[in-house]
Amino acid sequence: MEVSRQTFNEVMVPNYQPAEIIPVRGLASRLWDQQGRDYLDLAGGIAVTVLGHAHPAMIQALTEQAGKLWHLSNVMTNEPALRLAKKLTEATFAERVFFCNSGAEANEAAFKLARRYGNNIGPHKNKILSFFNAFHGRTLFTVSVGGQAKYTQGFEPIPGGIRHLPFNDLKALEAAMSDEVCAIVLEPVQGEGGILPASQEFIEGARALATKYNALLVFDEVQSGNGRSGQLYAYQHYGVTPDLLTTAKGLGGGIPIGAMLAIAKVAETLAFGTHGSTYGGNPLACAVAEAVFDAINTAEIRANVAARSAQLREGLLAIGQRHGVFEGVRGLGLLLGAPVTAAWKGKAKEIVNAGLKHGVWTLVAGPDVLRLAPALNITEAEVAEGLKRLDAACAELTASV
Repeated sequence: MEVSRQTFNEVMVPNYQPAEIIPVRGLASRLWDQQGRDYLDLAGGIAVTVLGHAHPAMIQALTEQAGKLWHLSNVMTNEPALRLAKKLTEATFAERVFFCNSGAEANEAAFKLARRYGNNIGPHKNKILSFFNAFHGRTLFTVSVGGQAKYTQGFEPIPGGIRHLPFNDLKALEAAMSDEVCAIVLEPVQGEGGILPASQEFIEGARALATKYNALLVFDEVQSGNGRSGQLYAYQHYGVTPDLLTTAKGLGGGIPIGAMLAIAKVAETLAFGTHGSTYGGNPLACAVAEAVFDAINTAEIRANVAARSAQLREGLLAIGQRHGVFEGVRGLGLLLGAPVTAAWKGKAKEIVNAGLKHGVWTLVAGPDVLRLAPALNITEAEVAEGLKRLDAACAELTASV
């Protein structure tokens, strides 16, 4: 059966507007479309393909597990899930793990746990504090906790008991805290909101306030986690430990899986029967995620993330200076954002589109920031080629203005 981009318009719900190309094959940090044209992948499927495309360790894990056992449900446990959970707890602050299928599901679990935690203390303790421009998923609860009104418009009434504050504003957070707060929810690096890292003062202050008011500190590391920041999880950069951490995206390297990591005394809040997932922690996804974990949790990957981050920062700054499109670079590791200059405000997507025409895939983080989230094992040569193509795209784009 032959399909094209037009087929999408004929058979799919129109909540997406995909690019005109259709990739059909990938290898490492390159993609090829239906016409055989190649693209340098600096997007990573929105920070998912941490080992690039068709990584041999992932293929081996998937193939071996596919011949053994795919699914049981959580009426039974399974070996890949237990191995993965053990490795995650050994490598992080966490003592307990809940597996699910996506970042939104991981956050849904964390927010439900936080509410139940507060209600166990008293009926007054149910307020969740989060931050403007945050993004925590697309379920009704998670878009409500996320601080972007465009994602809740038309879906009212939305869950209550949620207050949004300015990100990185410790004084505003201090003023909002009370015994009614059950959780502070934040991204160590705001992703969809523009690739904005939290300040050290803000992260430390949030931890101190959560402790003072017996509230949970929840870190959403769906995008910043799994080696992308240069550490296994971004909280390790700050030396500040949350009570709950959510992860997905790069956890499976492309296979759907999410997880909520928790300290033991907090995890007890979700007692038997209080929450669940039919597919969560299935052996097929966990076997692949274990292979991904083993590959990314190494000194070699951390070194490459640091080196390629520096290379990309230098290249983006140079492109910005040559063509007047970027005014700086921010982020952590291989989660980078290049805010556009005043002349290009609201036009970051035009740079993405121009890049595709020149064979490089990038992303936006809102209308004013170009976002890069490539594979953690991307090579120096691949980054150089990607920057060369992005430079050509920006040259053509600015020449036409």
